[in-house]
Formats: sequence, C-alpha cells, structure tokens
Amino acid sequence: MFDVVVVGGGPAGYTCAIRAGQLGLTVALVEKTDKLGGTCLHVGCIPTKAMLFSAEVWDHLKHGEALGIDGVTAPTLNWANLLKRKNDIITKHTKGLDFLMKKNKVTVFRGHGRLTGPAKGGVFTIDVTAEDKGKGQGAEQQAATQVKAKKVVLATGSDARMLPGYKADDSILTNIEILSLPELPKSLVVIGSGAVGVEFASIYRSFGAEVTIIEALPRVVPVEDEDVSKELARLFKKRGIDINTSCKVEKIEKTKDGVTVSYTDSTGKAQTKQAEKVLVAVGRGPRTYDAGIDKVRITLDRGFIPVNEWMETTEPGVYAIGDIVAGLPQLAHVGAMEGVVVASKLAGKYARPVRKDRVPGCTYCDPQIGSVGLTEAQAKEKGYQVKVGKFPFVGNSKATIVDSHDGFVKVVSDAKYGEVLGVHIIGPQATELIAECVVALELEATIEELMFTIHAHPTLSESLLDGFSSVEGMAINV
Repeated sequence: MFDVVVVGGGPAGYTCAIRAGQLGLTVALVEKTDKLGGTCLHVGCIPTKAMLFSAEVWDHLKHGEALGIDGVTAPTLNWANLLKRKNDIITKHTKGLDFLMKKNKVTVFRGHGRLTGPAKGGVFTIDVTAEDKGKGQGAEQQAATQVKAKKVVLATGSDARMLPGYKADDSILTNIEILSLPELPKSLVVIGSGAVGVEFASIYRSFGAEVTIIEALPRVVPVEDEDVSKELARLFKKRGIDINTSCKVEKIEKTKDGVTVSYTDSTGKAQTKQAEKVLVAVGRGPRTYDAGIDKVRITLDRGFIPVNEWMETTEPGVYAIGDIVAGLPQLAHVGAMEGVVVASKLAGKYARPVRKDRVPGCTYCDPQIGSVGLTEAQAKEKGYQVKVGKFPFVGNSKATIVDSHDGFVKVVSDAKYGEVLGVHIIGPQATELIAECVVALELEATIEELMFTIHAHPTLSESLLDGFSSVEGMAINV
C-alpha cells in the first residue's frame, strides 16, 4: 500500500515521484521499460540537444582561423563518435535517475501499468503486466502484478504522430529513428516546422546535408510571434535551408536512392522533392490508449485527459500530468512542474497551478528561440493597448564576441500600466535568457522596473535590458 502510485517514468512522472518522496509520502513508480527518463531523456530533449551542441561547435570550427585558431580549416566529422557522446550522456543521466529513486525511497515497478477501476474503500489498484518489462530492480518488485495506492498519477507520455498510411522505418523517420542513423544523410526533407522539425533541420544542415522544410501552415515555428517566424525563415534561408510553407504533403514514395515527397505548394501547384531521408515532425499524440482509462470516469478529449487546475481528472483521486494533459503544452518542463504541483497538493503543502501564459517555450536550433507570455497578436486580440520594443543582437557586445549577432529581443507590454505581457527572443542563448523573462512575468514586473535593473557587462543578458528599454524608445546600444 502506497500513498501515491505514478504511472510513467518520464520527466513528469519521475519529478512527481521524487517530490512526493521528499515530502514524506510513500511512492511507487511504474515504468514499462528498463530505463527511467521517458522520451525526453532517451529519444527527445537530451540527445537532440547533445547533437545540437556538436553542430554548434562544428559551425564555430568553420571560422576557426578568424577566431585565432589555425589548423581547423578542414575538420573531419566523426559521426560514430558524435553518436557515442550522445549515448554516453543518456546513460549518465539514466543512472542518475536510478540513484534519485533510491535516495527518495521511491519503489520502482517494471511493467505496463493500467487502472483497474475507481477506488474501492479509498484504494486504487494498478495492474502491472509483463510486456516491455525490463530487468527490474529486485525479485520482489519484478514479481508484483498489482500496486495499491490511495492516489494515482498518470504520466504515460506521448508518441510521435505519423502521416496516415505510413509507418516509421529506415527512410521515413520520426525523432526516434533519426537519432540513430548509422551515417549522415546527404539530403533530408523535414515535414513540419515546429521545434522538432527546425532543430533537426538545423543539426543536419550544419553538418552539410541538403535540407528542405515543408510546412502546412503559413509560417515556420507557427506558435511563435510572427516576427520571430520571419527572422528564423530569413536566417534558415541564409544557411541554405529550403523552406516551403502553406504546403500539403500528398504522398511519400520510396525510391532506390531514398524517398520522393510529393506536395502541393502555396499556389496549388504540384511539386516533388527527392532526398535520402524524410523526417515526419507533425506533433505528438497522447499515450492514453492503453492505460485503463475506460475503467474510470474520464472522458478523453481527442485522446487527451481534461484536468482541473490541480491536475485532477474527473475521476476523484486520479491525476494526470505531462504530455497526456489537455490544454497545456507538451513540454518536459511543463510536465515536471505539473508533477511538483500534484505532489505538493497531495502532501498538503503549498502549491499553485501551472499557468499556460507563464510557460517558456524553447527551440534549440541555430539561432535559438525562447519565448514566454503573449505574442503581439495575442495581446491585441485580448484587448490590450499594446506597446512593443525590439532590440537587435547586433548592438550587443557579447553577441559579437561569441560570433552570433543575428536575431533580436522583442518585448510586448501593456501601454496603460507598463506590465510586461510577453518576451520573444531569437538569437544566441535565447533558451537561457528567457528564464529572466519568466520571472519578470511571474512577478508582474513593469517596463520601468526592468529598465532600472542592472545587468552585468558584457553579457548576452544585457540585450534584455536594452529590450525592455526599447519599449520606451530608450535602448542604449542601438
């Protein structure tokens, strides 16, 4: 008998389990594979960013002579070692999670967990079956077929969506297959220009592949502010990436040399593109199809689970966190914070709900993108009297020092009270810089307050000081 059982060992699930353990609850974690970490650690955030770092270093080496480093004008890519480094990072952090489970007294059960029905006498029963079961962490846990707990947290994650009628293989790839290609392809078509699509486009273009992006919507990274989308498209084209928006993919055909993608372009004209590989990056579907949800009083919304502000479902005592939640972004850091909220609430400690407008969005392509809050268009739609400032990185000394001065900081504010409504960054280390902006929004900071907040010199974070000042037309360095 446990206080809480968490089903799923990805960032949402393991974070929830750790925090619950820290707060004194007895915790069981059910994971169907032999490794904790979920999609994020094994075939998502972590390996992708490891490859992006290698790509960043590779790009700097191309300008080694200008940086004062001779002898690197013709570097050789060792693809096998690149993949080995990526895998070593995964292994290190997987072992770290195993340690954290033991440290926080979380009992791990290996197997596929399913709800069996509502609580009986205040106790839920989770069936744990053997499919996909890994090595386990001991005979007692391995033999268990049922786990009983007072509360249940579902954190079963998501799967990459595939175009109808196709399945992933060695030519038609998802985020899983593309991370383990034995050789660097000479050409790649990327279907979809969300974070996954543009990150892989960036990686493979850095290493010399011919890259084509096909996007159904009118602009790349469509969830971002329109100015950010325009800037990324401009800089990707400058890097030699072929971008096609407002396009509809008609079919993918295998050829002796790879694949041919047929699509209708923005003018309605039929087009084809040949490449060695095609990456399908059209979003992720919730993994709720085999969790026993039909046994309880939960009605799915397009496969997602509706929850209240404390992540509780319509079945009392059952919570949902991570990629399966309706209405919140499918991001590892969102799932992790949802897990913290649930664990804190169950332990009777202070918690506050996750707010969608306080979630930082980060895309790790080159240039990086970091954003939080309302876009300019969203702020206007909500009826705000909007005041906008923009500061280009070309005016930031540190950006020049690190040889990355494309992009800008854009600040969206409320003209009436000066409150910051959103910040949108495209440029060097945007994914790190955005954290300050999340804090600013959480504390309802005003432009005036931020204009008088000292930022160290020379730093990339100074671009934020100039960005906030630019709302009043008083940026120093432009």
